[in-house]
Amino acid sequence: MDYDLLITNGRIVDGSGMPAYEADIGIKRGKIAEIGRLTASATRTIDATDRVVAPGFIDNHCHFDAQVTWDPLCTFSPQHGVTTVIFGNCSLGLAPARSDDRGALAMMLSRVEAIPMESLEAGIPWTWGSFSDYLAALDQRLGINAGVLIGHSAIRRYVMGDASHAREQATAEELQEMKSIARDGVLDGALGVSFDRNLTHADLLGRPVPGIVAPVDEIYEIAAGLRGLAQGILQCGAAYPLEIRDGFCTRMSEVSGRPVVYNQIAFSPQAPDRWRSHLAQVEAGIRQGHRVYPVVNPRPSETRFTLRNYQGFDRLESWRPFINADAETKAAVLRDPTLGARVRAEADAAHLLRWDGVLVGRTVLEKNGDLRGKSIAAIATQHERDPWSVFLDLAFEEGLNTTFINRQNSDEAATGVLLQSPYTLIGLSDAGAHVAFEAGYGYGTTVLGHWVRERQVLTLEEAVRKLTFMQASMFGITNRGLLWPGFAADIVVFDQNTVDALEPEEVHDLPGGRTRLGLEARGIDFTIVNGQVLLEAGQHTGEYPGSVVRSGR
Repeated sequence: MDYDLLITNGRIVDGSGMPAYEADIGIKRGKIAEIGRLTASATRTIDATDRVVAPGFIDNHCHFDAQVTWDPLCTFSPQHGVTTVIFGNCSLGLAPARSDDRGALAMMLSRVEAIPMESLEAGIPWTWGSFSDYLAALDQRLGINAGVLIGHSAIRRYVMGDASHAREQATAEELQEMKSIARDGVLDGALGVSFDRNLTHADLLGRPVPGIVAPVDEIYEIAAGLRGLAQGILQCGAAYPLEIRDGFCTRMSEVSGRPVVYNQIAFSPQAPDRWRSHLAQVEAGIRQGHRVYPVVNPRPSETRFTLRNYQGFDRLESWRPFINADAETKAAVLRDPTLGARVRAEADAAHLLRWDGVLVGRTVLEKNGDLRGKSIAAIATQHERDPWSVFLDLAFEEGLNTTFINRQNSDEAATGVLLQSPYTLIGLSDAGAHVAFEAGYGYGTTVLGHWVRERQVLTLEEAVRKLTFMQASMFGITNRGLLWPGFAADIVVFDQNTVDALEPEEVHDLPGGRTRLGLEARGIDFTIVNGQVLLEAGQHTGEYPGSVVRSGR
């Protein structure tokens, strides 16, 4: 047999969790044809000596719903070895959409996921109406594979219109229509249905997103619409308090008969032992036969922000009237003796900013350059001042353009235990979202560089399994996630001695002239999608071999 692509002399980590071994991989017509010591000729041969050859990573929590329409590579995810992205999370999405729903759907995505509205308006082509039309539109030109969830907020908006943002109870007819759309969406190719319980999520007009207006009984009813199907998963954002308190996600799985993935399990400095009891609850549920899995983020919680775009205050009662105000109004509120004091008090009560974890990132004025990299707490101690005064005075002096780095809620030991658990799912890159604040594309290279090579919390084989086959199994992607004959040839070739994520840098590539944080990788030699080299040494080859992946197909 002659191969289209032959990868020789690689250290094969096949995604199963079994020990690595040395072999060659022959690829034909987009699939893995043979694995062994191969001698047949090939159109192209890649020598993978001293390199790991693994299945391409599957990123389960992205928000590329819009970006994929103007950037079919979904950069910078494939730079980090990702070959399949899954978006439509947290009840959001761009389909189904009537013509008069388009602005509302874009405003939800813009506000909740911090994507500039100017970019959405300039970049989204809106050539679809139904969910199946959206999948067909994406399938015309993709660099990497795309799996899509159908979002509850999009469905509710489609059925109820503007009332979806305000009216809690749907009529019996509306609820039945929502159930049908969700079920048909899964049958048409959605990987599942997504929901949201973050009660602070709103659109650019300040209206709550429809998914959080709905009572939990509506969510149970829509979830029950998937009962009897052999495909489809349920995803829910900000569901962990309800799961801990009421078994919310477990109930979703019971009524639907489908797996549930929810955000998230993590260390919290306000409740430092909660993650242990949460994990014990998860383990007990799975032992009882429930398929309910929390997601753990392998990256330290780190966001970059200025006081022009900071969203952390949005959950504060005193700040809500000013969420959509311009920067000058926000500055005036923070300066005001009464309003500003109220914002600061509520922020302290909510533990929004731990000053030892808030660092000065980039300054505007040259005279403040020596503050870069220092924490607000350290600067305040040095000058015997209140941290709030240091923080606000610097921001005001630089016209609210100072970039701060917020590193919060991080505990290496707790995260290590959570990553090792067989009952947690690695994810939450949020790639495609919060584009000016963070760049989560490198969650997989962070696992390989930090948690495997440096901390040795996971073996290489187990890390690859959790990034590949575990994801494919959970989301019903039947022919990816393993390096086995007959499987799609989604492959990453990397150097385990150097693989890692680099530091984020601003790139000016969004429609409408807007800027985002980009994130390059090191140590990734090749990203291969459906048997074709998509990226070589991080550079696009010009090929677009991706496709929409559909549950159970």
